[in-house]
Amino acid sequence: MPRKIIIDTDPGQDDAVAILLALASPEVEVLGVVAVAGNVPLDLTSKNARIVCELAGRPDIKVFEGCDRPMRHTLVTAEHVHGKTGLDGPAMPDPTMPLQDGHGVDFIIETLRAEAPGTVTLCPLGPLTNIATAFEKAPDIADRVQEIVLMGGAYFQVGNITPAAEFNIYVDPEAADIVFKSGCPVTVMPLDVTHKALTTAPRVEAFRALGTEAGRMVAEWTDFFERFDKEKYGSAGAPLHDPCVIAYLIQPDLFSGRHVNVEIETLSSLTRGMTVADWWRVTDRAPNAMFMGDLDAEGFFALLTERIGEL
Repeated sequence: MPRKIIIDTDPGQDDAVAILLALASPEVEVLGVVAVAGNVPLDLTSKNARIVCELAGRPDIKVFEGCDRPMRHTLVTAEHVHGKTGLDGPAMPDPTMPLQDGHGVDFIIETLRAEAPGTVTLCPLGPLTNIATAFEKAPDIADRVQEIVLMGGAYFQVGNITPAAEFNIYVDPEAADIVFKSGCPVTVMPLDVTHKALTTAPRVEAFRALGTEAGRMVAEWTDFFERFDKEKYGSAGAPLHDPCVIAYLIQPDLFSGRHVNVEIETLSSLTRGMTVADWWRVTDRAPNAMFMGDLDAEGFFALLTERIGEL
């Protein structure tokens, strides 16, 4: 029985690969995709989400627009990484499939109320604004969530947008704080894991060698955004952050981590958006998240290449 998921996303080339992986995998059933402002503004993330669904041959997927700004602060975006469209790289046709009527937050609420309790997993790949807004608007739904598997945060890798904070959490720390305190089972794919999922030249060539439109797009997207990270980190490739979320749902044994307490810094001007993970269990704060620390990179890319090849 496939696992029912809602993908909450701000595409982003790595978000796009995550969506393709989900749509190519029988282990998950995508109930809908909700766009959020993050890597680029909402009008672009909602457009990009539809472009990716069409690339996967799935114009039937429901795509909604969610929140266009963080809960308490002004939006910070990442065009310096993803390009002005968020999907810079190959030329992409505009989507023809429609945006759904209604707000993405209401879709999340209605879906969790309509489906049996404990059967819907939320997969946030961007800032947590939509999820937290849904929890604030409808506190009853938190108990109905099967699991939240999110890409965000960092512990040993510290930060990528400030010295202390990872981008998704930094954009809306208040939203992240609500999600981590929600009582839902939370699994976190921090930079500690995603920085081990590097798009090395042979891995990118494997996508290109699939000889499919999806394979070519994935190769060209990674060609584009890895330039920034290679220069910044001096690494052999760029981290493919968001597909880790979907890969975990399909093949959880690719990942290992610790169930620890994670708190979000919202007040400090110096470390705002920091994910303070009690990795060494030095406090008596109750564990609230499975915080991943490692992955089998070869297994991860084998899964990704196999599934993208099926589109």
